Amino acid sequence: MDLQTLTAQVENLEAAPPFDKWHPPFCGDIDMTIKSDGSWWYMGSPIGREKLVKLFASVLLKEGDEYFLKTPAEKVRIQVEDAPFVITQWQTHDTEEGPAIEVISNLGQSAVLSKAHPLEVDNRHPEQPRPYVMLHRGLKALVHRNVFYQWVDIATAADIDGKQHLMIQSGSSRFSLGCL
Repeated sequence: MDLQTLTAQVENLEAAPPFDKWHPPFCGDIDMTIKSDGSWWYMGSPIGREKLVKLFASVLLKEGDEYFLKTPAEKVRIQVEDAPFVITQWQTHDTEEGPAIEVISNLGQSAVLSKAHPLEVDNRHPEQPRPYVMLHRGLKALVHRNVFYQWVDIATAADIDGKQHLMIQSGSSRFSLGCL
């Protein structure tokens, strides 16, 4: 299987809303927060219905550093503590370009680690690196600590600009988990 075919198969997102055709008025802020653990809260209470959360996630977009829920009728700003999604699972698939890593978010969104869906590690606090995967529409997912440590187990050391990095490979793309 080639990497493009795999990518098309695992990206199970329904067609993205036509945000560029929607020009609703900005209706202000609502008391909705996506917590750093990926849970969605409204007016101080968790939203327990996964289908409702997935509906909200389908109209979530990021503009600059702000997050909005946008429909044809209205656009409202919400708060996101860290990243709107969390990578909770992963698996590998054999491709013509080598094993490729599929990541799966807490809401079931899938992507293949690649140039289109890169892994980036925020090392502002080296004692606690924060790895993220770019999913869709500029929205990131924090890599759960369990997944990160599983990747550390399969990583190999490589010298990059005189520093030793732990690297993982997905197809033909390589990503650093951080310096040793």
